[in-house]
Amino acid sequence: MAHFYIDSRLESTTPGAQVTVSGTEARHAVTVGRLRAGESIRVGNGRGVIATGTVTATSPSEFTIEVTDVATQRRLEPQLWLAQALAKNDRDELAVQMATELGVDGVIPWAAQRSIVKWEGTKLSKHLDRWAAIVHEAAKQSVRAYVPELEDLKSTKSLASLAADFDTYVLDPAATERLAQVRPGVRDILLIVGPEGGIAPAEFALFETAGASRRRLGDSVLRTSTAGAAALATLAVNLGRW
Repeated sequence: MAHFYIDSRLESTTPGAQVTVSGTEARHAVTVGRLRAGESIRVGNGRGVIATGTVTATSPSEFTIEVTDVATQRRLEPQLWLAQALAKNDRDELAVQMATELGVDGVIPWAAQRSIVKWEGTKLSKHLDRWAAIVHEAAKQSVRAYVPELEDLKSTKSLASLAADFDTYVLDPAATERLAQVRPGVRDILLIVGPEGGIAPAEFALFETAGASRRRLGDSVLRTSTAGAAALATLAVNLGRW
């Protein structure tokens, strides 16, 4: 079974039902994915429901499946969120892709003080749309029952305000405590990853005032593109997700 697609309209589906998927997702499935009648596929709604079925009909703009099984997955708690600083050379996009594949529940783009890349004017909506597409495609690739949430771009001040509602950990290679020492609590967890030039002292101070703590992954210094993925993998083990 090589195909998994997402259609937000997938609601109240039961075995034996005929489900038709249309729009961009269907066009991609038929024209690029070469989806044909008789193939077995899965379709999810991005909010916990995944329907398995057999394709009964296709056209350039839609396909229909006969549902054979429906599974509903609960959202895991506590949730894992990633605040990823904007970075050059698409390293932030790579970070978001890997985070989605590794099970992140929400992503927050962060305009850090030392971020070289700037999302301004008309570029803002363009970049947000790009991140949303990356999250969507990575969720499909990894067969995620839930598509991660994507927040609007945050300044350091607004991110610090948001961090107060989480158990927040700021990745810092110079920290004395390790992220591996974190154990699950009641509140959701927020990881903050800085840009290529690191997190500015004033930003560390602002996050710590909001209740965040600094944590390091190990003895090596990771790129901004890989630090979040390594941190999420560490917490996934600690939380019993893996």
